[in-house]
Amino acid sequence: MTVHALETARRLAPRFAARAAEHDRDGSFPVDDFADLREAGLFGLMVPCELGGLGATFAEYAAVAGELARGNGATALVFNMHASVTGALGAVTEDLAEALGVPDEALAARDTLLRAAAEGSWYAVAMSERGAGARLSQLSTVYEPVDGGWHLKGSKTFCSGAGHADGYLVAARSATDPSVVSQFLVPAGPAGLDVEPTWDSLGMRATASHDLHLNVTVPADRLLGGVEGLALVVAQLMPHWLVASYAAVYAGVARAAIDAAAEHLVARNLAGLPAVRARLGRADAAAAAAGLAVAEAARRVDEAPGDEETNRWVWRAKLLAGTTAAEVAASMVEAAGTSATRRGHPLERLYRDARCGSLHPATSDVCADWLGVAALGGDPDRDGSTPRW
Repeated sequence: MTVHALETARRLAPRFAARAAEHDRDGSFPVDDFADLREAGLFGLMVPCELGGLGATFAEYAAVAGELARGNGATALVFNMHASVTGALGAVTEDLAEALGVPDEALAARDTLLRAAAEGSWYAVAMSERGAGARLSQLSTVYEPVDGGWHLKGSKTFCSGAGHADGYLVAARSATDPSVVSQFLVPAGPAGLDVEPTWDSLGMRATASHDLHLNVTVPADRLLGGVEGLALVVAQLMPHWLVASYAAVYAGVARAAIDAAAEHLVARNLAGLPAVRARLGRADAAAAAAGLAVAEAARRVDEAPGDEETNRWVWRAKLLAGTTAAEVAASMVEAAGTSATRRGHPLERLYRDARCGSLHPATSDVCADWLGVAALGGDPDRDGSTPRW
C-alpha cells in the first residue's frame, strides 16, 4: 500500500501545483484535484482493506499528505479532513467498540460510510464555531432525538470543503445535557443544510472553508458510534487526528517553499550567492527536522495511540511543523527577493499558506503551553491555560 499511495501522491502533486495559482487567486475550490484523488482511489486511503480501502497506517497517511501538500497545501488540507474522519472511524477495533459500548448496528453503519469512501465519497469536518473554536465542550450547536432520528441545529465555521463534500462530520451538544457531546455524519443535500460563502482568507484560500448552517434531521444511524457522548472520549483517544494530521500538511508546505525557491534562484542565476545557498541550507535542515518530528509522532501513534508520550510527540509535531513552515517560507521569500512577493508567484502563495499552520487547533502557543506543563510534571488536561477539548 505504502509504495502505491505514495507514488500516486507524488504523481498528482505536479498537477495540483499547476492549478494552485488560479484557485488561490479566485478563492475557488480545486474540483479537478478532488476528481484526481477520487479516480486514484485515495479517498479510501484510511479505509480498512476488508471494506475496499487501502488500509493505511497513520504514518502512511502522513507521508501521503506531505507529498500532496508539495503540490497544493489547500488540497492537502481538505484531504486531511476526510482522512481524519475515515481514519478515526477505521481505527475503532472490535475491542475498542466493545469498551465504548458501540452496538453492532452502529458498526454496520460505520462500515457503510467507510465503503462509500473507498468507492469515492469524501467527508468534511464541521466542528469549529465562532467564539468557541474547536473546543468540543464549548459548542453551541445542539441536537435532540426525534421520531426516527436526530435533529441538529446550529452554525459551524471553517468547514473546509463546504458545498463540495458528500457528507459532514458534525459535532454537537445534547439539548438536554450540555455535557454530552456527540458526532453525526450528515449527508450533503438535505433541506436545512446551507453553506454561507464566508471564506476569503490570507492563506489556504482554495479550501472553501465556509460557514455551514444546520437545521436538519438525520436518520438514527447517523449518530457515530450509536452511543451519545462519544465525541470527547474519541478526542482523548485519538488526538492525532485533531492535531498531528495538520502537521503532516505543513511539513509538506515547508518543503514546497524550498522547492519553489530553488527553482526561482536557478532561473534567476542567483544560486551562486553564498548567502542565498545558506538560507536554503538552513531551510532544508529545518524542514527535515520538522518532517522527522512528524514521522516520529506518526510512528508512535501507530504503535501506542493515546499514550501519554505519544501525545507529547503529537503536540511537538504540530508545534514544529506550524512554526517551521512559516519561518522557512519567510526565509525563502527573502532569498528570492522582491520579485517573489508579486501576486501569483508560487512563493507569495506559499508564504501565505504557510502562515496558517500555527493557527489550526491546537495552535502553536497552546501546544507549547501543554508541552511546558508536561515538562514541569503537570497535567495538561488540568493545568494548561486552555482546555484541550
